Amino acid sequence: MTQSPERIVLPDDLRPADGRFGSGPSKVRAEAVADLAAGAGQLLGTSHRQDRVKHLVRRIREGVADLLSLPEGHEVLVGNGGTTAFWDAAVHCLVDRRSQHAVFGEFSAKFADAASAAPHLDEPLRVEAPYGTRPAVTGDESADVIALTHNETSTGVQAEIRRPAGSAPDALVVVDATSAAGGLRVDASEFDVYYFAPQKCLASEGGLWIATFSPAAIERLDRLTASRYCPAFLHLGIALENSIKDQTYNTPAIATLFLTAHTLDWILENGGLEFAASRCDESARILYGWADGSSYACAFVEDPEERSHTVATIDFAESVEAATVASVLRRNGILDVEPYRKLGRNQLRVALYPAIDPGDVESLTRAIDHVVEELRR
Repeated sequence: MTQSPERIVLPDDLRPADGRFGSGPSKVRAEAVADLAAGAGQLLGTSHRQDRVKHLVRRIREGVADLLSLPEGHEVLVGNGGTTAFWDAAVHCLVDRRSQHAVFGEFSAKFADAASAAPHLDEPLRVEAPYGTRPAVTGDESADVIALTHNETSTGVQAEIRRPAGSAPDALVVVDATSAAGGLRVDASEFDVYYFAPQKCLASEGGLWIATFSPAAIERLDRLTASRYCPAFLHLGIALENSIKDQTYNTPAIATLFLTAHTLDWILENGGLEFAASRCDESARILYGWADGSSYACAFVEDPEERSHTVATIDFAESVEAATVASVLRRNGILDVEPYRKLGRNQLRVALYPAIDPGDVESLTRAIDHVVEELRR
């Protein structure tokens, strides 16, 4: 390497129109920010119990129901704290005795860890796969919750959501969809709970969780919380009661509500989940196609069927330092393509969420090639 990284400047024609490729928080659409600013005087700094804010919660609840084509009887809950808070809430309110977890990355392991730490539950079952792959899950009669992950944000592996064969008849399928909801196709009949945070595919900010509940999940929630202590902040029954009233239990970040509702409106107005998933498909085709043809880069996830269409992980040859490439890109306005820190791999991680223009993904690939060529000069 002879060219100093600090001296590399990208030509204008290699710069994406928007250089944000973070896997979360993700790119927030400029149109949403502009509309938020335009209405800020009537919205930000006002009571979250008033109609303007409750209208936002209603738009989110109705938008998610439309986006996922939820069957009759399913409810959409909105609460504060993000996905991490929801894991603790599920441990209190959804798992009766034992859960089974598909573990194939850092985030799918966290729910299993939360269940393992709960003194009132039996040790959870873990169906594990090496990072970069996904496990085949067969249900276990002893598990009353089957915890699946639609997309593993840390590794860039996506999974097909299906009720596992061999599950107990009353087992709930509970799906972490944090980096999948709004970007990957899913059949609502295959799950009971589908939960996520909006700072990824829904191009919003963090601190919020959204979850869909089937009638069976609501029944389980009601039964367990009738006899089991649960802190109010984690009480999904309280969250349900408030959500039905189009509000959250405690004060939400109103800007996050607005941005979430705005993105849902944008997706639904343009064709719904198929529109959003198709944008992700196109971005994935561009990025993986580039990596497959590269002399120094390749997809970390070897099986094309398992490669995420919302979060892509690209390994680099030892001769190319991905961290150096990422730092050069950052100095040139291309942000947050560093890998998930705990993987410790020589790779880049690139978000392909619906708000990210596939044309910008194309520009990113050409920018990476330019940087690598300059570093080798």
